Amino acid sequence: MSGVVIIGAGHAGSQLAVSLRAEGYAGAVMLIDAANTLPYHKPPLSKTFLKDPAALPQPLRAASAYDTVGVVRRTGTVSAIDTTAQSVTLDGEPLLYGDLVLATGAQNRMLPDLTGASNVYSLRDLADAERLRVALDSAQRVTVIGGGFIGLETAAALAAMGKSVTVLESAPRVLARVSAPETSNRVTSTLADLGVTLQAGFQAQGFRRAGDQVIAVEGAGGDIPCDLLLVGIGASATVHLAQAAGIACGAGILTNPHLQTSAAHVWAIGDVAETPNWLADGAAVRLESVQNATDQARHLARHLAGAKIGPFRTVPWFWSDIGPLKLQIAGLPLHADRRLVREDGARLAVFHLAGDRLVCVETLNSPAEHMIARQLIDGSHRPPDAILLDGPAAVKAWLAQGGKGVGVPQEQGKSAALI
Repeated sequence: MSGVVIIGAGHAGSQLAVSLRAEGYAGAVMLIDAANTLPYHKPPLSKTFLKDPAALPQPLRAASAYDTVGVVRRTGTVSAIDTTAQSVTLDGEPLLYGDLVLATGAQNRMLPDLTGASNVYSLRDLADAERLRVALDSAQRVTVIGGGFIGLETAAALAAMGKSVTVLESAPRVLARVSAPETSNRVTSTLADLGVTLQAGFQAQGFRRAGDQVIAVEGAGGDIPCDLLLVGIGASATVHLAQAAGIACGAGILTNPHLQTSAAHVWAIGDVAETPNWLADGAAVRLESVQNATDQARHLARHLAGAKIGPFRTVPWFWSDIGPLKLQIAGLPLHADRRLVREDGARLAVFHLAGDRLVCVETLNSPAEHMIARQLIDGSHRPPDAILLDGPAAVKAWLAQGGKGVGVPQEQGKSAALI
């Protein structure tokens, strides 16, 4: 086979396959998936899928979306890449490629001390979610290790199912790597209202077992009994194929601004790719998000189809549904040196700035403001602090005036702070 071979059929790989055809690519396209299932949406796995025993995975697109445009889907495992011969080894057989795209994603980290325990789970793919859903039938006390997106989303969902849920986070606060303290505090109080017990700054001193099961987490303040442990301590990029082939890797597979790896005709997209980012002043960044995966796929499809386009550049954005909270983040706060905070009832907005440059905005329960934030960051607009603190109406008016004017009086009930 010549044409494009895509390893990995998650959000990035699936999007690339259909986008190549949409962009007029005429060569062969093969999408290789280790799982024998249609590519599916992953975000629901930590929420609605767990709650409903009858819930099915939600396909990203129907089988006909691939079949009718001539995308060949193969189930199998790639064990090696030969960049000189431009071939991969698929289930023991060589397969030639014209261009190879690595969309191999990431894999969850696990604590070594928990290896072999039958009641310890992680949650990343459909198989994980199916196993966890079955195990929850006989588990009442659930301990979640890790206060990131997956851990907190799942904790809220399990609490809604009537489970007794404890979240253990080693950092001083939840979401410490991705959000401001104000956002963490709001999420913490909301989880408490849902009945979730949260211990930040927790350092596990060991795990007590009975047979092949963990029955308690040992801490300085005593043991925390559990029927089931869910580990959500982050993920590492799946780079072993690239490394074995001599392709340059860091935290992920390193690419140039056009998503090409160090090997000719080999590209990387999605969670596995570590790519120069304009909001990081050109430093390579690995982002785990559906938006980044699909945007990179669309960009690469245009490039491989022959379009004359520049480097990949977009505003990264992320979301997480944690119980009643919709957390949305636009941009990256890597170089921020100050922040503004506005609270408005159930809504919260945190603006991260580097000097007068807006680089990141976190919002809770304010989708409209999130959309405006993406517009501001993408256009490198620099609204005065007063405009940002006045709220979305003031920002819209400021943009409509060509980025001029002063703020409008704050609505009653709002509070704002400069930090």
